[in-house]
Amino acid sequence: MHDPEATASTRPENPPVRLMDVSVLHGSNRALDGVDLELIPGTSIALVGANGSGKTTLLDVIAGLRAPTTGSVAAPPVAYVRQHHDHRSWMPITVGEVLAMGRFDRGRLFGRRSAADRDAIADAANRLDVADLDRRQFGELSGGQRQRVLVARAVAQQSALLLLDEPITGLDIPSQEIILGVVDQLTAAGGIAVLSTHHLDEARHCDRVVLLAGRVLADGEPDAVLTVENLRAAFGDRVLGDHRDHDHGGELLMLDDHGHGTHG
Repeated sequence: MHDPEATASTRPENPPVRLMDVSVLHGSNRALDGVDLELIPGTSIALVGANGSGKTTLLDVIAGLRAPTTGSVAAPPVAYVRQHHDHRSWMPITVGEVLAMGRFDRGRLFGRRSAADRDAIADAANRLDVADLDRRQFGELSGGQRQRVLVARAVAQQSALLLLDEPITGLDIPSQEIILGVVDQLTAAGGIAVLSTHHLDEARHCDRVVLLAGRVLADGEPDAVLTVENLRAAFGDRVLGDHRDHDHGGELLMLDDHGHGTHG
């Protein structure tokens, strides 16, 4: 088992992420409105909301890929894995080459990789169980394998802040468990993991849930945020109701409008 204390993301006093009165306009549409958040090292945060609620926009803002229209963001360097169904799997590239991209930000796009680079890549590949795929063509892999390779590429960056946009949607159960295990390792080492999801079980795996509908509807521990009232405010009639009552351990049921299939 990998020791999270041995990773380079284990640094004393990792900085928090701060978003102060962040708003984002897409044309005339206000994708985010007055978002104030502080994300603390050593925690995992689930962003939950319907399609168009601002989850991906918020991740892009934290990553520095989109400037807020108003407000400010303070965040350390990030490793970001975007939605897996957008991957260009047709590209003629091996798994080993994809993993090596995780070290390009170290200024070594060309030339020999250092011993630290090789160690970081090998460690990430082992943690995501893709080391044996090194010579395979990326486009030949199953959906679950491709996603684990892309998460491994991000882990190889050894950033203290990991952003994941719907990281396990449509994946096989083993891939889901491996990816969520890496999230746990990162936060145990003092890092921050932020993931978007529309799956309540995935959200409950995290330390904190931020419920979005263009603005923050609720923010706190999963049980406090994922209530019938809050979810109906965010999802409307896609919340089918409280299938169990909470005193007897029941589950909320929600319609899944994403339409992703399951990939091995």
